[in-house]
Amino acid sequence: METKRKRLRTKKAVPNQRREAVSFTEVLSAANRRAHEQANKRRGQRGLKSVYAAIHAEEMPDELLSSDVFRRFLRWSLALVLLPLCWVTTWTFLARFSHATIYQGFWQTTEFWYFATGALLMAGWFWTGLLQTMFLYLYVLGHELTHAVFVLLHRGKVTSFHVSSSGGYITTNKTNLIIALSPYFVPFWAVIFALLFGIARYFGDFSAVWDRVLYGGMGFAWTFHMLWTVWMIPRDQPDLKENGTFLSLVIIYLANLLILIALLCVAAGTPWQDAKEFGMEWIRNAATSADRVWRTLEQGVFALKQAGRF
Repeated sequence: METKRKRLRTKKAVPNQRREAVSFTEVLSAANRRAHEQANKRRGQRGLKSVYAAIHAEEMPDELLSSDVFRRFLRWSLALVLLPLCWVTTWTFLARFSHATIYQGFWQTTEFWYFATGALLMAGWFWTGLLQTMFLYLYVLGHELTHAVFVLLHRGKVTSFHVSSSGGYITTNKTNLIIALSPYFVPFWAVIFALLFGIARYFGDFSAVWDRVLYGGMGFAWTFHMLWTVWMIPRDQPDLKENGTFLSLVIIYLANLLILIALLCVAAGTPWQDAKEFGMEWIRNAATSADRVWRTLEQGVFALKQAGRF
């Protein structure tokens, strides 16, 4: 059975059509809902799904309720398990980056400055709103293509594909957590740029100077991915609700942080050595954090025992 999955909800701002009593976000959300409802009705899927859900709820309300509670419990449990990993990874990242910046002169390297220049250009462009419709379309296109690629990697089928500046969706017969969240942590256009650059450099005679183009382009493309992803997430994305918003946000944060760490290791010039050092420091920080938590628990238990004596 094929299921139609809405992927993005987005609508560009239209000048001179905003009402004073309604916020921009409310107008945006309403336009998104209308656009997706019309698209779903054309496929004849939304109404059928709603009717089926209503009938199923009347027949087995207890089973549905218990199943939903169990799924929520699993999602929250997994998110809470991942939070310490996020903390240790963030702590290690900040410690490593600050140490490399201060003592190893990482901020003085050519790679860092070209990456930072590309990132700042994209951030400034995003802030000004120039060519917003074009960038929005490119982001939606990359978002849906990422979904499609991961569906194919999981041996699924994509039977319908729609992209516009108002949003996008794919119709597929398979979905899971990775497929749903992949566009939020895979910088699609950065990967495409790196692949094209690698192919061109393999077949062409490029000097080392062209590496600066790679670093600048990667900074531009990665920042494009991050800014638009952050802009999209608060806009009622079905992908996040499907697997629980809290769990989805935790996974997205951790995955993007790991990708940023990988990019910085590559930009440092010695990726394997830097990755190894990062991993060793991560283990030390994890052990330190676990020891602190254990000692805190012991002190708490001891305090409760002492209080119980009185």
